[in-house]
Amino acid sequence: MENQSVEHRAIHLVSHCINYRRLCLLCFFFSFSILAAEAAEYIVTPAPNDQFGVSVAGEDIQIVEDTITPYWQFLLWLAAMQILSIIDVVLYFIKLIFVILGFKIVNKENVLDNPDRSIIYTYIKTKPGAFIDEIVEKTGFGRGRVRHHITILEVQNKIEVHKDGRKIRYFENNSTYDEEERKIISALQNITSQRIISEIQNGNCNTNSALAHEIGVSRATISWYMRTLKEVELINEEREGKNIIYRVNPTYENLIEKYG
Repeated sequence: MENQSVEHRAIHLVSHCINYRRLCLLCFFFSFSILAAEAAEYIVTPAPNDQFGVSVAGEDIQIVEDTITPYWQFLLWLAAMQILSIIDVVLYFIKLIFVILGFKIVNKENVLDNPDRSIIYTYIKTKPGAFIDEIVEKTGFGRGRVRHHITILEVQNKIEVHKDGRKIRYFENNSTYDEEERKIISALQNITSQRIISEIQNGNCNTNSALAHEIGVSRATISWYMRTLKEVELINEEREGKNIIYRVNPTYENLIEKYG
């Protein structure tokens, strides 16, 4: 656990150093580009007479003043170069220290080299919408270990987070799922929601009271789940006389079949 904590801090430290270095480079090149944009090419030839600023052949005369680069700009450039070189040295020694101590700095190229982390990522990839307790149960890893590897996967943009009420669910990144799909998949992970949708699809029950009787819960419980299912548009409702009839939205039948 201590190694995991050090590894996690090392990721953030190196990330901050790299960001500072990029910021310094950006500021330097921005300042340089401004000065370069002000520069222009001039051809200076001796005047044929001694009168200053007088046209010889009718050409336009423009008096150009000499410009001198302020000393503070030179000091600024010098300081920027020193800072960049110091950051390089610091990064080098950080990497060297962790190599000597047997630690490995994680980046996008080697993030899945850790076997435990690879198992967790593979589970999230094959079971979109997984949450911490589920991952702990299915992988057999401790909760602290799972949280540690999930944090690293988030930092390296391998997974993304979706909040489903009080639960936090995890999905593969790389734009695999849009926001609408994440909401629907998250709703389908609940066992009671799955049972409600199944009963409606099978034509066994399509009213609040019938679903409550069949599933064995109160009508208030069915109403609570229905609000969630209607929010993500998985369920449509229609009024027939005094009854409200529930039907599955046909638009999402493929997603229901795949993830339900």
